[in-house]
Amino acid sequence: MGQARETMDRLTEAVTTAVDLEVVADCYAEDAVAVTPDQGEIRGRENITAYWRQMTEAVPGATFDSLTKYEAGDTAIDEGFFRGRNTGPLVLPSGERLSATGREIRVRGCDCATVKDGRIVSYRLYFDQMDFLGQLGLLPDAPS
Repeated sequence: MGQARETMDRLTEAVTTAVDLEVVADCYAEDAVAVTPDQGEIRGRENITAYWRQMTEAVPGATFDSLTKYEAGDTAIDEGFFRGRNTGPLVLPSGERLSATGREIRVRGCDCATVKDGRIVSYRLYFDQMDFLGQLGLLPDAPS
């Protein structure tokens, strides 16, 4: 197992199984860049850690059910299901906070991390926002 895989596994555990935002921060380089479907481009370790803080507060006790794990050189890729119950507020890109829905979610996603010197320098997260919002009951009913 290489450095990229070890770092990605540490990050996944720190945002799900054993939430630890200090470990999350330590996984990222100071000038790291993350891109997520819900927040767009996030620059810097502190801002990326704040993103994960919001997610761990919105869905505490979440798990990640891995489907596939890859490592190629300095990059690790994971595909799987993020699952849990929304018991904390959700923060929208506008900054608006939505109250918890109490609903269970199971969202398929993929994340890619490029690692240099043991820290993530580039992180990309992909998941279907409509699926996520639909499972939370936050989409308007479709017209008949």
